[in-house]
Amino acid sequence: MSSNEQLERLAARVGERLLARKLLLAAAESCTGGWVAEAVTAVAGSSTWFDCGFVTYSNEAKQRLLNVPASLLEFGGPGAVSEETVRAMTEGAIANSRARVAVAVSGVAGPDGGSAEKPVGTVWIAWQWEQRRLARRFRFGGDRATVREAAVLAALEGLLALLD
Repeated sequence: MSSNEQLERLAARVGERLLARKLLLAAAESCTGGWVAEAVTAVAGSSTWFDCGFVTYSNEAKQRLLNVPASLLEFGGPGAVSEETVRAMTEGAIANSRARVAVAVSGVAGPDGGSAEKPVGTVWIAWQWEQRRLARRFRFGGDRATVREAAVLAALEGLLALLD
């Protein structure tokens, strides 16, 4: 199965679960640049279960569009690629949409931008549905495209687990 087929199949399954529960999804994305939103909107009928996506690549956009506290993003804080930030991103996505379910992705896709603490391939993903709040750090290998695609797959798989 091609990666596009895998993404489409996962997104369709997410949609089925959201539709069955009459829930809307919002996506808050940084390093994936809207790819989660693209994957779910590739599914026919997704307008019944997908509300919106926020592509917040810059720290300023995370603050302005998702209400991420500046203290998380400033020097000395945990930074954009952190559990605290992706959790704040899901909260902001829910607060600024009609959705009750959100997924957020922020990471270092490469080829530059990594550090000893957060090497290229480090991606944080958070999922939120009411009181169910999960976050996980991933370390994906490969080039920029491979890291981004792996992050989208992980985001969709996590949504399935959240909605179980």
